[in-house]
Amino acid sequence: MDSFELNKIIAAILMVALIVIGLGKLADGVFHVKKPKNPGYQVEVENQLTSNISQAAAVIEKIDISAIMALGDVASGGKIFKKCAACHSIKKGGKNKIGPALYNVVGRAVGDVDDYKYSKALASYGKEWTFGELNGFLQKPASYLKGTKMSYAGLRKEKERASVIKYLNQNSDSPKLLP
Repeated sequence: MDSFELNKIIAAILMVALIVIGLGKLADGVFHVKKPKNPGYQVEVENQLTSNISQAAAVIEKIDISAIMALGDVASGGKIFKKCAACHSIKKGGKNKIGPALYNVVGRAVGDVDDYKYSKALASYGKEWTFGELNGFLQKPASYLKGTKMSYAGLRKEKERASVIKYLNQNSDSPKLLP
């Protein structure tokens, strides 16, 4: 191979490199992207907990809890509660599992089990577990009280919720009167 052939090969490689670099510069000029001063997004957070509590209270007022509670029965509530038993105990003096023990839960203050670490949303909720509160929470915990650690999808059917609530009420030292 003579030196003229070698010069053509080197020239071709240099020409390709110059074309690639030139096209990159041309593309940057045509498609100029303005870079922000601070990378990332600024998220404005208002006091969500207060708005969540007011939304939850508004939902409870619209629901006729006595009509819903009339649908359920304790026996089927025990069967449905088996879904909950993976994370919660219902026995008197039962230990906390992934979730808190639920014995005596109806009428108890929300976030009131001493040896369980609640999410900030539940710990600062400031209400008690009434039939209406339990109904709303069991329907879809994550949307009823934003920020809860409970990742359960919820019980969609009113009859199932009413049955579980009646079962929880029966597992108490002093069951509450049904609405």
